[in-house]
Amino acid sequence: MRLPDHPFSHKPPPAAEPDGPACPLCGRPMVPGASLNEHHLIPRTYGGRETVTMHRICHAKIHAVLTEQQLRDHYHGIDALRGHPDIAAFIRWVRRKPPEFIDGHATDRRRHKR
Repeated sequence: MRLPDHPFSHKPPPAAEPDGPACPLCGRPMVPGASLNEHHLIPRTYGGRETVTMHRICHAKIHAVLTEQQLRDHYHGIDALRGHPDIAAFIRWVRRKPPEFIDGHATDRRRHKR
């Protein structure tokens, strides 16, 4: 005899369908709208034209951690960005958040200057 499923059973939830393409930095689904930004792999001030779409929070974290010169010289690819220790720690943290998560604390350096 099979017992009925209890509402508090420890069965894992069903796997969710991705909402859209994955963010190249964190891998979470990207939800169309205001939570997305275009990131220039090489900053425009250094002639960069190639862009990738990513979550606004991921884009803000890149610019909060790295200068434009560092982006130009060492971190002009997604794999290189993921390899930076601060970015890697951020990715581990943000992967637990929903795709539309926006955190006001992930601002870039320019807002802190007065």
